[in-house]
Amino acid sequence: QLSKMVGRDTHNLGKEEIARATIESVAENTSDGVIAPLFYAFIGGVPLAFAYKAINTLDSMIGYKNQSYKEFGWASAKLDDIANFIPARISGALILLAALAFKRDWRSSLKILFRDGRKHPSPNSGIPEAAVAGALGIQLGGISYYGGIISHKPFIGEPKECLQSWHIKGAISLMHIASVLMLVFCIAVFSCVAVGERYCLKLLYYHL
Repeated sequence: QLSKMVGRDTHNLGKEEIARATIESVAENTSDGVIAPLFYAFIGGVPLAFAYKAINTLDSMIGYKNQSYKEFGWASAKLDDIANFIPARISGALILLAALAFKRDWRSSLKILFRDGRKHPSPNSGIPEAAVAGALGIQLGGISYYGGIISHKPFIGEPKECLQSWHIKGAISLMHIASVLMLVFCIAVFSCVAVGERYCLKLLYYHL
């Protein structure tokens, strides 16, 4: 099942490596798959949300740093980096709040977020990964293989606990809570703006 959602080689992974890859994917997709689309839908409606998903999908398909795609997919990769810059940081903050609500270690989440959030090769992926790693007391990153080629990624977080399957459920719970917080925030801001507009229109009406 993991092989269907990650780009790394999965056929020789042990339980801890499966858990790590899954949690990294959940953390990254909290931003890419949920928070970012909500953010763009909020500021620009459905058209902007679709535009973002088009950029993100292109990056997933051809934004790889290898011989086949390095030159062909660089534009998609750069656009995706730009498009995800703000949502990734919103995601980090929301995961921190989710850790507080979920009674996880929010202090460690904050610490790892600032300490390790920018260690990842991607300017954005490390932010939600660091927040999740700190909240769950685990370490992400390390050695992965892509098409048989080794890739060394910097460690994110502290290995207070050995990676287990329940950490996957913890990461998913953080994603769910962060997603709800983002939705509530968007609705609240939209409602405040709508009320403010009606109030301004009433003032203008009575003034005229």
